[in-house]
Amino acid sequence: MFEYEGMQTAAALRSPDERGDRGRGDREHIGRNGAARASDHVGAARAALDRITALRSRVADMEATRVDTEGLPTADALAPLLPGGAIRAGGTYSVPESVLLAQTMLQAASAAGSWCAVVGVPSFGVEAAAAAGIDLERLVLVPDPGDQWLAVTAALADVAQIVLTRPLGRVVPGDVARLSARLRQRGAALVALGSWPGADVTLRVTESHWSGIGQGHGYLTERRVTVTASGRAGAVRPTSTELLLPAADGSVRAAVPVAASAGGRVLRPVAVAS
Repeated sequence: MFEYEGMQTAAALRSPDERGDRGRGDREHIGRNGAARASDHVGAARAALDRITALRSRVADMEATRVDTEGLPTADALAPLLPGGAIRAGGTYSVPESVLLAQTMLQAASAAGSWCAVVGVPSFGVEAAAAAGIDLERLVLVPDPGDQWLAVTAALADVAQIVLTRPLGRVVPGDVARLSARLRQRGAALVALGSWPGADVTLRVTESHWSGIGQGHGYLTERRVTVTASGRAGAVRPTSTELLLPAADGSVRAAVPVAASAGGRVLRPVAVAS
């Protein structure tokens, strides 16, 4: 027969040193598990914050009415292509192919006294910009921002009313949402020379014809194009208009309908030039 008071557990029979070593091992194991759980929590919190930021951006976009939103000065040639006939403060626009078309997005705002910025477009011609009416004294050029193009674009959105940038690499939804929020806060607009996720309007040159060359001689004088505008997820019904990009005098303006224009030889190029 055994007495209860006389019984001892295996843990009690161990020496104090053994018990101390076991305790330290347990604490180290718990510490490692705790650090791993903390890291998981931080990652989950960051992912949740990105989702919340993106959701806020979507809600703000749905609440904003395109008619009532303040419009920035816009070239007359582009008005038929844009909702409300103007570039929207806080809006994002994609121009996948044509530098000249993207430059025209800056023209009216610059002529009205607004600051404009161009990031990552080394082919942007300063002389051509000046001839188009862009004020060079209020133009910030960053031809080669390297891998910091997104940070530079976001910083210039604080001082410029329209920022033209060429996206370099993949743009993640979280960056798009944060930059869109910044644009709305500052009342600026973004024009991407290339694709841009969730752009309010995308402007594409869908047809192009050069004129000016006669029977195998002469000079190219002007380019007649069809520009088609489309919105994200069908928010903007696709619409098209014909522009002279450029006209014979170097300007960009609406094209006169072919039936009403003077007869002349029109050549279709092999590839679209910008």
